[in-house]
Amino acid sequence: MFNYFFKRIVFGLLTIWFLITATFFAMHMIPADPLGGDKALPAEIKQNLQQYYGLDKPLPQQYVIYLNKILHGDFGYSYTQQNRRVNDIIREHFPVSALLGVMALSFASLGGILLGAITAHFRHRWPDALVMAIVIASISVPSFVFAALAQLAILGLNDLLERPLLPVAGWGSFSHILVPSMILGLGTLAYITRMMRANLIDVMKSDFIRTAHAKGLSQARIFWRHQLRNALLPVVTILGPAVAAVTTGGFVVEQVFAIPGLGRYFVQAVAQLDYTVIMGTTVFYGSFLVLMVVLVDLLYGLIDPRIRLAGTDR
Repeated sequence: MFNYFFKRIVFGLLTIWFLITATFFAMHMIPADPLGGDKALPAEIKQNLQQYYGLDKPLPQQYVIYLNKILHGDFGYSYTQQNRRVNDIIREHFPVSALLGVMALSFASLGGILLGAITAHFRHRWPDALVMAIVIASISVPSFVFAALAQLAILGLNDLLERPLLPVAGWGSFSHILVPSMILGLGTLAYITRMMRANLIDVMKSDFIRTAHAKGLSQARIFWRHQLRNALLPVVTILGPAVAAVTTGGFVVEQVFAIPGLGRYFVQAVAQLDYTVIMGTTVFYGSFLVLMVVLVDLLYGLIDPRIRLAGTDR
């Protein structure tokens, strides 16, 4: 058991190191000057800034400096926002993205389990076909299209009722979170629905389900005690990436709905070539994703002993 946990943690740390290294060198391969362009700085000021940010040093030395700062939890200062640290940007705006992501994941998990159960129970009938059509549309259509359509629908509904039932954009109340979280969670909902449908159909064909029916157990008890519990176990494996995806994947949704989350600042940093913000948020998001995957691996190892035993044999 200890070896299984140790391997997962070590592999997670190696993945984060590779992410930091790849992000650093990828950003320095971009043929652009982070202190040039529209900034039009005098040569003396530009030289001072290069010395301050370490841009006048050789690339390997810059990498060592950056890696040392990362190890101390320091992502540096923004190039475009005066006297503002990247750590402060993450600390102030990630909670907004996290709250939006938690709401989206709650909607996706509950909706995916419910729709998966419906499609499995009514498979090859019209409820199954209807839900699967919605699932395919949710996977195929980009989130910004759904976001724009949702805003048009909100405007039409508000005009019809002649009062603002839901806000079109902004942040500050539960009504501001409701629609963006649903839009953000659509892709994850579709994925969970498909997985739940496939798992439930497989479980329904199992011998222990036939035995439960032969014993005369009620359909409700068979579903809650046997079918659902066994079908949910594989879903646990995707919860880690799903948490990170909906928490860190709301860049476009935050832009469309004017939500002051971290994704919105990442998009602005890309447009402004703010290297430190881009690298800091990328490393932060990537590390968060790796952390969620490792936690789910550890949780799955605790739930299913076969995983731990298989891991010790490698």
